[in-house]
Amino acid sequence: MITLSGTIGNGLFLGAGTSLAVAGPGGAFICYILIGTVIASVISCLCEMTALMPVNAPVMEFPRRFVDRGVGFAIGWMYWFAWCVGASDQLVAIARTINFKYDDGRTFLDWNGGNYVDSAVWISIFLFLAICVNMLPAKVYGQLEYFIGCFKLVFMVMLIMLLFILDVMKPRAEAYYSQSPGRKYWDQPFSFFNSVYAVTDEDGNVQRHITGTIGTFLNMWTTCVHVMFAYTGMDIIAGTAAESKALADAESMKMGSRKISIRVATLYSLAMLLVACVVPRDHPFINGGGQSASSQSPFVIAVVEAGIPNLAHVFNAAFVICEFSCAASAIYLSSRVLHTLALQDQTGPEWITKRLQKCRGGVPVRAVLVTGSVAMISYMGRSGAPLLRLGELESNMTISLLIVYIVICATYLCFYKTLEEIKLCNTISDAQIAMFDRDHPRYPYKSHGQWMKALYGLIACTLIVVFNGIGPFLQRPFDIRQIVAYYVGIPVFVLLILGYKINKHGFHIYRWKPERSNDLRNTIQASRERRKGRLEFPGHGLTKENLRIFLNWVWVWMK
Repeated sequence: MITLSGTIGNGLFLGAGTSLAVAGPGGAFICYILIGTVIASVISCLCEMTALMPVNAPVMEFPRRFVDRGVGFAIGWMYWFAWCVGASDQLVAIARTINFKYDDGRTFLDWNGGNYVDSAVWISIFLFLAICVNMLPAKVYGQLEYFIGCFKLVFMVMLIMLLFILDVMKPRAEAYYSQSPGRKYWDQPFSFFNSVYAVTDEDGNVQRHITGTIGTFLNMWTTCVHVMFAYTGMDIIAGTAAESKALADAESMKMGSRKISIRVATLYSLAMLLVACVVPRDHPFINGGGQSASSQSPFVIAVVEAGIPNLAHVFNAAFVICEFSCAASAIYLSSRVLHTLALQDQTGPEWITKRLQKCRGGVPVRAVLVTGSVAMISYMGRSGAPLLRLGELESNMTISLLIVYIVICATYLCFYKTLEEIKLCNTISDAQIAMFDRDHPRYPYKSHGQWMKALYGLIACTLIVVFNGIGPFLQRPFDIRQIVAYYVGIPVFVLLILGYKINKHGFHIYRWKPERSNDLRNTIQASRERRKGRLEFPGHGLTKENLRIFLNWVWVWMK
């Protein structure tokens, strides 16, 4: 639930309009499904390792063990800074959401508090609240995030149901249209895909158009990169492992991983599918128009044009709550990563490291404060050129997380190889070998064909990283600054690894070989051979016992 609370935010609510406008209704829907499978593959890799060995900051710890210590060091710092930027992005999104104004010439809506109060005030208030929430004891923080996660889940389900009703019911008298939309916006002249790709400069001015199959492909590719940002945050589930009492039952990580992947991908895809039925892709507000960020949300447009403008205020308030919980979750995750870096003596001078290692009430207070202070870069998002620079940092955040996902998949392949090698080892007992046997009934979490999923996630994320900056390359002349923003994460990753090697071995390059321990100690197993989430009937036919087991299976997956 903490993961759900930290994932669903402005990437969907404020970003779905861009996906719809660029790729078209069918293209946007396909992109959400496709990227959902990529992220689910990455998360299953991470969570299988975490289920077997719950550790602090598994995103950086497992690369240290199974790939190289320098890679783990680099991933730790990139991951920490990426989520600091993520927190900043959510804080700016809150300020822009509160600055709500909607005026299409027929309906006028606004929030006076947002329009007449400087954005810096709202950023300061919600940054302070996010830090305070992260100062709460882990149990209290978890309960708070659980309730917010429940709110998000209910809100998403109700939103999807409402969009379906708006699509099929007879329009209200106040609606902008006289017949239910149905599939109108998926057919001509709107089309399933958008086949016209607009090459724009930094200021949004259209330089030229690319049409046909190539235009469709470029629109789909651009949308895939955009949708990836909406899915970031699902890796939080592994970051909570070391603080979870539920891991006494090793299957909690398995069920949590599968549920979060299914729920987020399903909710996102259904929301995109249905909103594309009631809002056309050529609507001016999702194509650069609109007076505020929320006015560009297709969900707000849908209820306004359905003749229910008061719901737009409810949606906007819900967006603020969702964005705040995402900011708090980003600070939570990045502070734990910084704390783990300190525990490994990788945060610089000893006097800094010792302070970052300390906890109070189970909370790394100083790591939270340092992370919160870095999140003050959100003040760049007030307006003008600094806002553009913050946007470039957000692009870099997405690419940094993609590099992290690439390393996770590569780490899993090394982990898988290590498990296979143990089966051939004659120096350990059969009981020890059974702890690492993926076919053993009590192995905590196994997905069939998982090495293929890891390879799929590795290739997909690598392709997105390599070709994510295709837009600036099509501009005339090239926008060098945007190209740097899209690709700077790659040299930073390499430089961090080199810095680690130089610090440890100097310039003796012959010592720069991979350093990994392949450590498989402190593993846990499932408490019973009968597994959660698996439907197994004790007998044949329709019996009372079979019905009870079936209902219990449904409850396990629904709760």
